[in-house]
Amino acid sequence: MKRRNFLKAGGALVVSFGVGDGLLTRLAAQGTAAATLPLTDVDSFLAVQADGSVLIRSGKIDCGTGHRIAVAQMVAEELGLSVTRVKMIDGDTQETPDQGSTGGSTGLTRGGMEIRQAAATARVALLQMASARLNKPAAELMLANGKVSPRGAGVGVSIAELVGAKKFGLKMDMNAPLRPAGEHVIIGMSPLRPDVPAKATGAHTYVQDHVVPGMLHGRVIRPASIRAKLVSVDEASIASIPDVRVVRVQNFLGVVARDEWAAVRAARELKVVWSEWQGLPGNAGLEAYVRKGPFDKDQQVLARGGEPSLIVTAKQLSGTFLWPNQGHASMGPSCAVADVRNGGATVWSSTQGPHALRQNLARVFGLDVAKTRVVFLDGAGSYGGNGNDDVAADAVLLSKTVGAPVRVQWMRHDEHGWDPKGPQQLLDVRAGLDAAGNLIAWETEMWVPANKPGQRAMPASEHAGLATDEGQNAGLMTQNGEPPYAVPNVRVTAHPAQTTPLRISNLRAPGKIANVFAVEAMVDQAAAAAGADPIAYRTRGLTDARALAVINRAKQMFGWDSRPSPNPRAEAGAVRLGRGFAYMRYKQSENYVAIAMGVAVNPATGKIQVRRVSCAHDCGMVVNPNALRNQIEGCIVQTLSRALFEEVKFDASKVTSVDWVSYPILTFPDVPEVEVALLNHPNEPLMGAGEAAAAPVAAALANAVFDATGMLLKTVPFTADRVKVALAAKA
Repeated sequence: MKRRNFLKAGGALVVSFGVGDGLLTRLAAQGTAAATLPLTDVDSFLAVQADGSVLIRSGKIDCGTGHRIAVAQMVAEELGLSVTRVKMIDGDTQETPDQGSTGGSTGLTRGGMEIRQAAATARVALLQMASARLNKPAAELMLANGKVSPRGAGVGVSIAELVGAKKFGLKMDMNAPLRPAGEHVIIGMSPLRPDVPAKATGAHTYVQDHVVPGMLHGRVIRPASIRAKLVSVDEASIASIPDVRVVRVQNFLGVVARDEWAAVRAARELKVVWSEWQGLPGNAGLEAYVRKGPFDKDQQVLARGGEPSLIVTAKQLSGTFLWPNQGHASMGPSCAVADVRNGGATVWSSTQGPHALRQNLARVFGLDVAKTRVVFLDGAGSYGGNGNDDVAADAVLLSKTVGAPVRVQWMRHDEHGWDPKGPQQLLDVRAGLDAAGNLIAWETEMWVPANKPGQRAMPASEHAGLATDEGQNAGLMTQNGEPPYAVPNVRVTAHPAQTTPLRISNLRAPGKIANVFAVEAMVDQAAAAAGADPIAYRTRGLTDARALAVINRAKQMFGWDSRPSPNPRAEAGAVRLGRGFAYMRYKQSENYVAIAMGVAVNPATGKIQVRRVSCAHDCGMVVNPNALRNQIEGCIVQTLSRALFEEVKFDASKVTSVDWVSYPILTFPDVPEVEVALLNHPNEPLMGAGEAAAAPVAAALANAVFDATGMLLKTVPFTADRVKVALAAKA
């Protein structure tokens, strides 16, 4: 069969698929209007099945954080069930309400709490139903083990009998009481995550594994530079590869084939001529580019208190801190499957925002949003806006063009070269001390991207000349720009940049890691100037009991030796040893985190080895301690990688760090001993924990290196070459 006829033949398929453990079958029939599930209805969030189990519908997704088990625990607690009797659908635009994209540690604080409130509303209703059935006052009944029974003794009625397989027909009652902490039997425990066994055995279906009948495999051929134009394509150059079709839409170029290896070969061997373009400053010119602007406003005052002028202080300190562009560097490159037909589409993606992606794809590609469905499947990582949405756009464009379902798997050079990047940050910090060494004046001036949708569209829509999508923003990057201590005179200002050299998106704890790095590193410099122990210096005038608790707990865990930094005697042979500390309250209103860290620095090689990390963490109520520790450990290890190794390299036309050699990450031999203490406050609101522990890591690392060497590193990453250059300059 000729290639063109073969591809045309694939356009009349009806697609269905199974999900997870086979408990549910979701039909993906095209042309079915996607229901809008109102956030005000209990039935939008949960349903009691005929067998008395409960099905949760979550618009927030689980991107490896343990969201599924934590929300199941919250619902099980409210409805008096075993957690094994609670199942979840997450991130399906046809099956779940739009609770917004998953980010900012809002999976539990917003998404989970909405579902818990729905469960609390349902619990009140079940007690009232049982009251009528049993002819007893609701106050004399209890809900446990899937049954409403009289307190003490007596015949009860199961929730399956009361409402199984029927709708509640209730509006959310935001005043429905939650079970008090003193009655919790599931919240605060660590039942196993339901996804882990299949992931550990290789049986779990990731989006990379998803297959639909008649599916073709696609690859996109990227331009030679970010803004290059497509000049010519020589299709004859791949004539020897059977059943491959070349797809060109203006400057978008791809190939599709029945066989994936054929698509890979065709993408590599197709001869293409691109125009030349040079318009980037290169990563070496990043600081000058960032300072130049243009900016939304000349100056944006974020925090003000007293008079921060440093003129009258006894001692003044200053430093410039630079954080580079960084990639999301997902271990498995992004992937998506799209089936476009009849003016609509079904898209399988590991996006963090299925409902937002649905709207975006419909608008950009001219689809009927009511006939467009996005279904979340687990991916290989995200922690921000990586290539998940972009590869979905690639798949939609190819599927729409060829009239068949298409799976697009990015290659490593696609992921590293074309995913939106964590943005650059530049901070000038100035501190003033009085004669006693106390911090009395502080100024932070920062150059960051403006908090608005990205200026550049997804590559597929941009290169194809289609409607510009909204792009992604980098998140609110100006938080934690001031010290969390007793400083009477403070000013923080920001210059919000209108443009960035590379396309950007949010990356775990956006802005806060670099801001805390600059602030806490300068606080350590102030402590050194005052001849004070870094921890004792921080607690001068600090009155927040929860802040003091995490600081003291981390100090105790680490076995902190109280003394000023640096310590030039801290040597072991050729290796210099040091310890560092950092504290912050996330966004100055959420989690409390304190980290103590021990390092070894080899002056001859420049290598920094992190040996120990002790972290005390307070995020309010703890739902699942093991899942929480997993998140905190992940925050610490990932941020160590970012601080030690990760920097996107680019020249005048394109990203050049497109593999693991040019973009190295932390490897297993470099992972330190990590100890985590959870300070649980079951009567306090939960605050989420997907990001906060990342924020103080780079600061604690820089302060530990300063303690070991007397040298403060102010440019990330702290590579061996940078360490050697800095040591030579100091000498």
